[in-house]
This record gives sequence, structure tokens and C-alpha cells, in this order.
Amino acid sequence: MSDTKTRESIAPARVGALGWLLAFAVLAISLVWGLQSGSVDIDPLGSIGVLLDSIPGVEIEHGLNEIEQRVILEIRAPRIAMGAIVGAVLAVAGAGYQGVFRNPLADPYLLGVAAGAGLGATFVFAFEGASGVVPILAFVGGLAAVALTYVLGKSVGGRTTTSLILAGVAVAAFATAIQTFLLQRNLDTLREVYSWILGRLVTVGWGDVITLLPYAVVASVVLLIHGRLLDVLALGDDEAEALGVRVVRVRRFVVLAATLATAAAVSVSGLIGFVGLIVPHTVRLLTGWSYRVIIPLSIIYGASFLVVADLIARTAAAPAEIPIGVVTAFLGAPFFVLVLRTMRGPQ
Repeated sequence: MSDTKTRESIAPARVGALGWLLAFAVLAISLVWGLQSGSVDIDPLGSIGVLLDSIPGVEIEHGLNEIEQRVILEIRAPRIAMGAIVGAVLAVAGAGYQGVFRNPLADPYLLGVAAGAGLGATFVFAFEGASGVVPILAFVGGLAAVALTYVLGKSVGGRTTTSLILAGVAVAAFATAIQTFLLQRNLDTLREVYSWILGRLVTVGWGDVITLLPYAVVASVVLLIHGRLLDVLALGDDEAEALGVRVVRVRRFVVLAATLATAAAVSVSGLIGFVGLIVPHTVRLLTGWSYRVIIPLSIIYGASFLVVADLIARTAAAPAEIPIGVVTAFLGAPFFVLVLRTMRGPQ
């Protein structure tokens, strides 16, 4: 890591009240835009009014008919809520991995975590297990994948960009191979799993939102708490230890929290790539290298990003729907190439 990045990582973040206001404004606009747009556009004020009117003790005249109310409350609102939560946790997981590995290209998708979590979830689909264990097996698979990626990357080249990413690609390929084998042995689940692999928010209901929320909150809180410690880790392990930081413990907690977030998101929405790369890296370019700011802003902008991506997925080819994983890959692949071209040497 260069001296410039080292100084920036512990310097005050370049964001003020206006920056936070902008972030929340972008989130609010994306949520309202997603709520009122679709195969049939609904008045945005009426859409907000329906949500407020559904709160016990609140009565608001929204002017929407019964069908429009059901569309908002039973279809669009839970889907947007799920998109916001998934986007937030994937982005904050990416920020956590980038901080703990001191690598701006670390990402749940590129490190093989998503593929490992996907493999764990596929076991449930293939062997018709209880849906409630999907997050557990996804977490185990994701944790095994990131551990294997880290060990492989360190054994061949420390934590440089090239070694870590290549190790992640290898682990992801291995997990995908096992997943393909399972699918070939269980062809009756092929269509369901294939749809899930491409990323989906189509069948989301409030039950899925409630299932994901506790995992998202726990993981996000852990990563927020560790923001300052990640800034210190940017100095290097020896320097951080000298300042009293228990490096191994911090790294363990951050990796566990980021993997929990990824696994929970994957278990309900499938494999949605590049969110954890695009959002934290963009926030870093705008605000500097302090994870005290990168992590919370990644949560906000990650939610906004995936809500807008989902809006594109369900409207760009209407009445057909594009898998949301295809949309994020379409945006993320050129972004990844751009980041690679602008980097100078190992990170």
C-alpha cells in the first residue's frame, strides 16, 4: 500500500452534512421511483400515501383504487424493501472484505464467497431440505469459500490483487463445478436453481424480508463498529498491533460478519454480483479511504443501487423481466475492467 493511501486511510473523511444529505436523498428518490414505476405507473404521492395509511392509527387519503393498493402493499413494497436490504448488505460486505484484506478489488462475488454460499443453498434445493436451513448452509459455504480463497492467495503471493482474485476465481470455479454436478443429479430442481443463480427478487414477500432483516442488522452493526479498526489495519498488521489492535480478532469478526451478510443475501435473492465491488469503490473515490465513512455510505448507496437495478430489470424488457444478476453484471464487468486499468501495481 502506498504512503498516500496509508495517510488517507487514517485521515478525516472528506464528507460533511451535505454529503450525508445527498446520500439519503438518493436513497429516498430510488425508493419512491421503484415504488411508483412498473408495468403500470402509479402516482408517487399516492404510493407513499398507501404505505403511510397502512400504519395502524394513521389515516391518509391517497386516492388509489383497491388494485393499485394491493400492487403497492403486496408486490412492489416488499420487493423494494428486499432489494434495498440485499443491496445494503452486499455493499457493506464488500467494504468489509476490502478493508480487512486491504484490497480494493475484494468482493463477495470475486472472492468466491457468493459461489460458496450458492453451493450451500443448492444442497437444500437439490435434496429438498427445509427452507429454513438455507441461510445456515449458505453461511457455511460462504465462510469455507472465503477461508480457502485467503489461504490460497496468501500461499502464492501474500494478499496482492492478482493472487487474491485468482484464488477467488479458482474457488468459485470449484464451487460451481460441484453445484453443476448436484444439478445434473437432480434435474427436477434445475429450473428453480437456475433462476435463483441468475439473481431474483420476483417471488419476494414480506416473510422473506423479515427472514433476512435480523442477519442484515447484525452483520451491518458489527461492520460499523469495526470501521475505525479497519482504518488502523490499513497501516499494516505490525503497526496495528503496536497501536493495541488485536489484528487476528478484528479480521475474524469482520470476515464472519461480511460472510454472514453475503450468505443471508444469497439465500433469499440468489447470486447478484458486483454490488460489493461497485458501491464501496465508488464511495471510496468520492470520500477518501476512511472506513468510518465508507461502511455507512456503502449501506445507503448499496440499497439505492440495487433498487434502481431491480427497476431496470423489471421495466427494460417489459412485460418480460431480466434477471437482476444480469443487470448488475452488465454494469459491474466494465467497472471491474476500469478499476483494473487504473490500479498501479499490487495493493
